[in-house]
Amino acid sequence: MMRLASKWTVLALMIMLMAAGATATAQGYTPVTPAENQETVYINQMEMRNGQIYLSADPIEWYEGKAADKAFLEHEGNTGLDGAPDGYYIVNNSVQNDVYQVAPDASVEVQIYDHTGRMEDTDVKWNESIPLKQFEQDFGKKDVLDLSQFPYHVTLRDGKIVKIVQQFIP
Repeated sequence: MMRLASKWTVLALMIMLMAAGATATAQGYTPVTPAENQETVYINQMEMRNGQIYLSADPIEWYEGKAADKAFLEHEGNTGLDGAPDGYYIVNNSVQNDVYQVAPDASVEVQIYDHTGRMEDTDVKWNESIPLKQFEQDFGKKDVLDLSQFPYHVTLRDGKIVKIVQQFIP
């Protein structure tokens, strides 16, 4: 139920962005290339412990394009649709809360981000780099853009997250 409400929150955000004249479209979008040691997750929480950032995350399966259509049809059965309605599909068969340590020099790339605290200023910028510290601080904010409602692709090295990439939701 929480993730259904989350999808509606993201949908409402995208509609508001389009109404405000923002460029919240998939124009120029390129899918994140799967890589070794990469997982796709929903980040549930970020916290500082003993000077280190840790995040709790729920691993998911992320599909786009024809793979999304195939996964949608396998999981949803006969819905009358030929494939995933939005061009992507998420499978989350079990809710987990895996804890990862984040490397202090981890890179963070976002697609949509709240720079000013005003909805009308929120816009899409592909793979915009922001400091890890800023991401950690903004992750707890829920008033304009709730960063926990997006999937993220995280890259692990030696058991630590070294890269966080926010997944654009068309």
